Amino acid sequence: MGRQLKGLLYFYATDARYSLLIFWSILLSTLLVSIVGAYFLLNVENGQMTFALSMAIYIYCGITGFIQAKHGIPFSIKMGSTRKNIFAGMGLFFLGLALAKSVLANTIHSVILFGTDKMGISSYQLIHPAQLLTDTWLTRVIIDATVMFFLLSFMFLLGLLFYKYGLLGGGVVVGTLAIILLFGLAQGWIADFFIDIFQSFDMTFFYEVFAVGIVLYVVTWIMLRRITTEAAR
Repeated sequence: MGRQLKGLLYFYATDARYSLLIFWSILLSTLLVSIVGAYFLLNVENGQMTFALSMAIYIYCGITGFIQAKHGIPFSIKMGSTRKNIFAGMGLFFLGLALAKSVLANTIHSVILFGTDKMGISSYQLIHPAQLLTDTWLTRVIIDATVMFFLLSFMFLLGLLFYKYGLLGGGVVVGTLAIILLFGLAQGWIADFFIDIFQSFDMTFFYEVFAVGIVLYVVTWIMLRRITTEAAR
């Protein structure tokens, strides 16, 4: 690995450190409050506290992918980095971030389940897509890592569209996607699509999501190869 690529990875990691600290501080505080709330619901009939830990992380990854296009790319160019190294460095950063957050999140998930079980807090429940399959630590990690990488790649691509082609160019793409979505809902083929996924739902689906994420990230090279530090308006 070249020195420039190592420097980019170090920059991306240190740049994300502050937002990660804030995010995890808020998330862990919310988790603690929800567990305390579940404890007080023990004597309440049908009292139940449900928390989707992974959903919050998915949202964070989507926002991070979009912001990196606006912040990370121009700064990397100003540092003198080549477009190829930026492309490789951002991709490795996304992979590392997705894997690290999925491992951390699901380790916390397992610790919380163990703790609430030992304390008898039966009114607390963590929900995860893996519960539709085999709910193990490894399964949850794989699912979260694939979804996070997909969201990082998709939102990075969307962010690049806004960065390179401005509000008009990005708005046209978002508007087109929205029209396709509404048309699909009206025609019913989107509902059929999700029904088919649910009926054949297995781990293969998440491997396909990861593959789509890779394809989306490869597409970003089309814009990265000639991108400048000047964002379009």
